[in-house]
Amino acid sequence: MFLGIDVGTGGTRAILIDRSGKVLASDAIDHAPIHSAQIGWAEQDPDDWWRAARLAIQGCLAAAAASGTTPIVEAVGLTGQMHGCVMLDADFQVLRPALIWCDQRTQPQCDWLTDKIGYEKLIELVANPALPNFTLTKLLWVRDHQPEIFTKIAHVLCPKDYVRYKLTNTLAMDMQEASGTLLLDVVHRRWSHEVAEAAGIPLSWLPPLYEGPEICARISVEGSAATGLPTGTPVAAGAGDQGAGAVGMGILAPGSVSATIGTSGVVFAATATPTLDPKGRLHTFCHAAPGIWHVMGVTNGAGLSLRYLKDTLFPTLTYEDLTALAATVPPASDALLWAPYLFGERTPHLDPNARAAFVGITASTTPAHFVRAVLEGVAFSLADTFTLFHELGITYNRIRLGGGGARGLLWRQIQADIYNHPVELLEAEEGGAFGAALLAGTGIGAWPTVEAACEATIRPAQTIPPVSAEIMAEAYKHYRNLYPALKRI
Repeated sequence: MFLGIDVGTGGTRAILIDRSGKVLASDAIDHAPIHSAQIGWAEQDPDDWWRAARLAIQGCLAAAAASGTTPIVEAVGLTGQMHGCVMLDADFQVLRPALIWCDQRTQPQCDWLTDKIGYEKLIELVANPALPNFTLTKLLWVRDHQPEIFTKIAHVLCPKDYVRYKLTNTLAMDMQEASGTLLLDVVHRRWSHEVAEAAGIPLSWLPPLYEGPEICARISVEGSAATGLPTGTPVAAGAGDQGAGAVGMGILAPGSVSATIGTSGVVFAATATPTLDPKGRLHTFCHAAPGIWHVMGVTNGAGLSLRYLKDTLFPTLTYEDLTALAATVPPASDALLWAPYLFGERTPHLDPNARAAFVGITASTTPAHFVRAVLEGVAFSLADTFTLFHELGITYNRIRLGGGGARGLLWRQIQADIYNHPVELLEAEEGGAFGAALLAGTGIGAWPTVEAACEATIRPAQTIPPVSAEIMAEAYKHYRNLYPALKRI
C-alpha cells in the first residue's frame, strides 16, 4: 500500500492506495483560514499544515483499519500547493508565516529582479519571468521589509517539503516543485547559480534536489510517533500539486493535456523537451516524471470564483443548488460575462493588479445568469491557455478534466464547449494525493516507471463531446475584450 499526502490550500488530505490504484482509505483535515492583513496578501502558518497532516494521516490509517484492512504502508509520497515560501532558521524553527502562492504583494521585487537580470535572460536561465506567485520574489519581499527575519534564514522550503521535514528530519525538494521557485535551471534540472547570486540568495539555503519518484527520506522516530507511520518507511520526493495531479491523471506523453479546476485552475501539457514561451505567459517546469517537462497556464481565481459567488451572494444555497440554477440559462449566459481576476491573474496577463468584474448586466439578468457566467468565465480563462498552445505550436489530442470542474455535469459540458474538444473523465479522479502515492510506489519499484504506474492504475470512464462550440466561440471573442477594457478603468 502507498500513502499520498496532499498539503493543499484549504486543507491536507491523505489517501491509501493499493497496486491496482484502488483507494482503500482517505481522510482530510481543514487548515486555518488564509490570513490576509492587506488586499493581495495571503499567509498561512506552516505548523498548521503539520497539524492537519498529522491528523489526516492518523485518520486515514484508522479508516483503513476500521474497514478491515491492515494498513501496511510501503512508501509515502507528498504533494501540495506550490510556490509558498517557508523560512527556517539554523535550528529549523519557522521564522514567520509562509507567504503562499496567491500572495500578490511582491510586484516591486519582481520589477527589481527583472531589471537586474533582464526579462529575456531570466527566461533563458529559469524558463519563467519574475511573478509575485514565485518563491524567490517572496524571499526578496522579506529582505526588503523584514531584514531582521531575512538575516536569520538558514533554510527555504515549500509547503509540502516542510511537512516532509517534520515527518523525516530531512530537507529535500523535487524538480517539479523547484521549478516554481524561480531558482531552478529548468532545462538542466539544477539550482541556478546565476539567479541565486544575482538575487543574493545563498545556495546553502536551498535543499537537495530529487526527481519525483526518488526516495529521498525515511519516516523518523518523531514522525512515527506523531502519525503512526512505521519508522524507516521510505518517502519519495513527490511533486507540487499540479505535477502530482498530472501523474494521477496520466498526463505524461506529449499530446496529453489536463484541465483542472481547484481553488486555482490549470491547463497542463506534457512535453518531451523544455518549451519556452518568450513572453513568459506560460510556466515551463520540469515534470514530476524524470526526463520530461511540462507547460501550464494558471487561472488564479477558478474554483475560488464559484466559492466567492456562493459566500457573498448565495450563502444559503449549496453548490448543487447553484449548478441547478445555472442549468436553466442558455449557453453564453445571455451575454453576461465574468472576468475571474479575484487575485490578479497569471496566464496570459501576468498582472497582479487585474480585478474581477461582471459585465453585461441587464434588467433581465437573474441569479441563475450570475452563476452560469461564473462557470463560463472560469472556462474562458482556461481557454486562454489553449489559445497560447496554438500560438506556440503545442499540439494535443486528449484533454482530461480534474478537480471540482470535473465533478458536475454542467461544468464538464461547458468546458467541452469552450475548449471545442471532447473531454475525458477518469474512472476515479483522486487528485494530487493519488499521483503522489504513484510516485512513492514507483520509488520502491512497485512499477518500473511512472508511465507504468499510470498504465496500471488510471482508467478513462467517459468522453464528453462539445455541443455548443459555435455559440461559445462567439462568446469567447467578447470575453477576450474584457481584460484590456478593465485594465483601462
